Amino acid sequence: MKLKQSIADGGMTETSRPAPAFCDITSLVRSPCCMILECISDGVFTIDTEKRITSFNRAAAAITGFTPQEAIGRYCFDIFRADICERDCALDRTLAGQSAQINLPARIIGKNGEPKTIRLSTAMLHNEAGAVVGAVETFRDVSELETLRRVANRNFTSEDIVGRDPQIEKILSFLPDIAESESSVIIQGPTGTGKELIARAIHQLSPRKRGPLVALNCAALPDSLLESELFGYVRGAFTGATHDKPGRFQAAHGGTLFLDEIANTSLKFQADLLRVLQEGRITPLGGNRSAAVDVRIVAASNEDLNALVRAGTFRQDLYYRLNVVKIDLPALRERMPDIPLLVDHFIRRFNLRKDRDIQGMTAAALDRLMRHPFPGNIRELENIIEYAFIRCKGSVIDLDHLPPDLLPPPNSRADQLSDGQRHEAETIRAMLQRYPESRPAAARALGMSRTTLWRKMKRYGLLGSKNET
Repeated sequence: MKLKQSIADGGMTETSRPAPAFCDITSLVRSPCCMILECISDGVFTIDTEKRITSFNRAAAAITGFTPQEAIGRYCFDIFRADICERDCALDRTLAGQSAQINLPARIIGKNGEPKTIRLSTAMLHNEAGAVVGAVETFRDVSELETLRRVANRNFTSEDIVGRDPQIEKILSFLPDIAESESSVIIQGPTGTGKELIARAIHQLSPRKRGPLVALNCAALPDSLLESELFGYVRGAFTGATHDKPGRFQAAHGGTLFLDEIANTSLKFQADLLRVLQEGRITPLGGNRSAAVDVRIVAASNEDLNALVRAGTFRQDLYYRLNVVKIDLPALRERMPDIPLLVDHFIRRFNLRKDRDIQGMTAAALDRLMRHPFPGNIRELENIIEYAFIRCKGSVIDLDHLPPDLLPPPNSRADQLSDGQRHEAETIRAMLQRYPESRPAAARALGMSRTTLWRKMKRYGLLGSKNET
């Protein structure tokens, strides 16, 4: 690939070193070639042989967040912060004389810290005499396409887990290490907190990601069907078994088996499952031959399995076999400050899924969500946003677009508060939820005395509520 030398030549550099061939902005505007580059939607930048950026088009600026003035003259890896820069730089391979790199996947971190998924291509740049003067890289932001693909295929990753609550951040920081191991995992949390999302992220981050992820809701089937579903059966095993059928264990061979609501299984089934986990082999229902299976188990429960062990309804030996790593997901009411982030996340998702362009939510609607207890957790919030998409015909979701059971009754105390008072009330409510066992700790976190906290709780109707205890 040859481009005019004007793309790579011209301009000035640092006074302390010989001037590399930078591209002069004014000459770029006059160049027909560069005028074309400024009009296309793909990001394009060029570098010299020392990997300093010599031109940077408008789309590159929009995708990365860096202006051409900020980028030109800097090393490409300081601006184009891609995950392949350190381990396998495409431009290094190009400058080393390898063939052009085409449509490579990568992730970059923009100037504002936002990660983006891109596809990039590189090629060498020659001047008119045929000498190598640098390289060119083109790239396209495919973040939205990747999001749609993950939603369609349910191949969720840690990027789909939204939140800045310390509990969530701790889980996210530990998730890659959990995924890399082959250890069994128990995910505990109330219904609707995203246990399957965590399980799918573990699978996608693990060495088994090229293998299948097979999910089964144990609460949806009685024991007899659960055994045949998991272990499979042979022809003639029972009335109606007219052919052999492999089970979920065999379907998940080489991958991950996600057993949801495992607390809802019988002690007999738990004994059969324990035997498979210990031996690594399954025997189909009605069969007399066992088969080896290579499966990682991720189990989930909306109840505390340790408490069920003490109550005698869950086998202790199975619990310890599964409980190599335990992840406890908090209820949404314990991480209320994450609600605005989750709202934005679901609005972006439904915009893509439904081909809409809703820009956000009014302060009044968001305030109403911040005062809702969310017994259905994140799943309930997602359903609320989907309902709002049906009702909303404009570009912003307002109070009247929310489900009717979320709207406050007339003349409620919340209606009599100013915006500032409502914000303070929600901040206090969030701290009371974060420190349910200690009002003094909540007062310290809020920077007020216990007496002031009590007075404000009384003013905002928080005394004696579930949010206090």
